[in-house]
Amino acid sequence: MKLLDKIKYSPFYAFSLLPSFLLYALSDFAFFILFYLIKYRRKVVVSNLKNSFPEKDEKDIFKIERDFYRHFCDIMVGSIKVLGISKKEIKRRFSVKNPELIQKIFDEKRSIILYTAHQGDWEWLAFLPLFVPHQTLAFYQPLSNKYFDKLMKIIRERFGVICVESNKGYKSIMTFAQNDILTMSYVIGDQSPPGGSSKHWLNFLNQETAFLVGADRIAKKSNQVVVFPAFRKTGRGRYELEFKLITDEPQTKLNYEIIDEYAALLESTIIKSPDLWLWSHRRWKLKKDESKK
Repeated sequence: MKLLDKIKYSPFYAFSLLPSFLLYALSDFAFFILFYLIKYRRKVVVSNLKNSFPEKDEKDIFKIERDFYRHFCDIMVGSIKVLGISKKEIKRRFSVKNPELIQKIFDEKRSIILYTAHQGDWEWLAFLPLFVPHQTLAFYQPLSNKYFDKLMKIIRERFGVICVESNKGYKSIMTFAQNDILTMSYVIGDQSPPGGSSKHWLNFLNQETAFLVGADRIAKKSNQVVVFPAFRKTGRGRYELEFKLITDEPQTKLNYEIIDEYAALLESTIIKSPDLWLWSHRRWKLKKDESKK
């Protein structure tokens, strides 16, 4: 982190240097405020949970809701912690279950589309350059606030990730390919598509759900291996990441078959640990019938 940036973002940098037990004490306080006092998006969360798990009773829904908010607050403090965390502490708190899969793809001189989601602590994907041989790229939508937009770029790029605006993603992938640089490009696939964009509908968590089609198109055009990263929480602020192969032959897949397989993997991962997904997102604000109007 450059000296000028340390000065500019000194409150966040100082916060990142606090010991973990203090950070999690602050997370517990934030949980109390968000969950019990402000009730931040609780109606959205409860609605999403009830629609996704119609078989669960009120007690089960409440437990997932409460556990989600605790996890959400941990993510908020954890993302700032990335500014000051050491490589030694990362290795102690974060592990990759099957790095041999990525090494095999690298040895075959293939690049990867990492088809990601807001699951586990997705901001910790910034640590992957410490674990994988590929040059890592993160596609993102710039924030309207320039101060916080730069802060998030500093956090995500600290260990070697290159942030690329989503509308420049495919061009960046092809530029690296032309220079014989193997890349792993993070593409988030569980966001609600804008109303006028291309989308693919399927049943996901018991609801008709629209998915962005960009990852499917990029993978087929670039003929890159598509992999899904599944987080498993092993303790507070501790995660294990497992890579799951979606396809190493994207050009043989039928239209949107890659999205179907991604959605199935994501759904099964959510069902195993429902509190680790971003339930506060208005994932189902777009309705299939309305999108046709």
